[in-house]
Amino acid sequence: MALVSSHEQLPVFDAVFSAAFDGILDPADTRGDANSPPAVRAAEHIRAAPAERLSAHAGSRVPSSRTPVATPGVEGGNGESDAPWVEAILAMASPDEHLHEKSFAELTPEETARVRQLVRRIMLATPERRSRRTRQSTRSGAKLDLRRTIRAARRSGGDASSLVYARRRPRPRRLVFLCDVSGSMEPYTQVFLSLLQGAVAGAQAEAFVFSTRLTRLTRQLSNRNADEALALGAAAARDWAGGTRLAESLQRFIDGHGRRGLARGAVVVVLSDGWAQDAPELVDAQMARLRRLAFRIVWVNPRKAGTDFQPLAGGMAAALPYCDAFVSGHNYAALAEAATAIRAQRSRPAWGRGNGRAGQLNSSGKEKHD
Repeated sequence: MALVSSHEQLPVFDAVFSAAFDGILDPADTRGDANSPPAVRAAEHIRAAPAERLSAHAGSRVPSSRTPVATPGVEGGNGESDAPWVEAILAMASPDEHLHEKSFAELTPEETARVRQLVRRIMLATPERRSRRTRQSTRSGAKLDLRRTIRAARRSGGDASSLVYARRRPRPRRLVFLCDVSGSMEPYTQVFLSLLQGAVAGAQAEAFVFSTRLTRLTRQLSNRNADEALALGAAAARDWAGGTRLAESLQRFIDGHGRRGLARGAVVVVLSDGWAQDAPELVDAQMARLRRLAFRIVWVNPRKAGTDFQPLAGGMAAALPYCDAFVSGHNYAALAEAATAIRAQRSRPAWGRGNGRAGQLNSSGKEKHD
């Protein structure tokens, strides 16, 4: 396995290797191999290497020739530990690592721009469903395809010497996003919309935002320029950073889009903190309707990351029983958990009250009313 691409990168590799594995015994030493050369600490090679070569690769994060270089973990000639120097090299090896665990609400503008780039690359996959189309298959687990069997028999003079089997083709389920862009969600809005933009570009996804009203942004977010897409989305959603009418927005989505096919059998992802102005019973009623249409509901609430978080907000408490998964999504690492929840198969909600109320689709694929 090659971890470096040029000879000039060897000092940096040796420094990182020494910081990670220093103190581990050489297997040759334990065997008493007299032909094995004595173990040499990698940092000794680094000490002998010109500091300018490191600076050329690491920039200002690596000390210059004026900075004494000491063995990692050992105080240098000036009596100061070189731990910051080692941390700088480790950070250089993975420049985005520190952004994975940092909350979106705490990012600087420069960090937000970088995280938005990373989030757009997240691959979102949904569970598969069987379509009406079929494909030829082996006999195992497949049904006899009379049409293909007769067609093959015609080519052999009407003798059906072999039977043809087929199975229904799988297809990914539709992915629908409902993103809260109210004032309370403002610290997370830009990153979440970047997630929606990547999903619209790479999957069969639909994107909606809501605050006091519902706005469809699939067309705007299909723009390949991230900044232009965000500007177009903000211009289309006139209620940006306003209040939150969760129940009304859910009702508009179900009546205007969901029952027409967008939500039927789809994976619906709601990104909201659940701080709604609607009465909890209204949210409960609309979530029950959505649950009967959707294959799976994933709720992403960045407030869930708080140590003292309790889903006691009226809208959140009413919606939670109808959700299949409840994740935070407050940082890049947490969005990976959300991606896992999106591609998971159906699971019963774990919050009791909605288990007996959340129905399924009937045999005709239509919504079953209470």
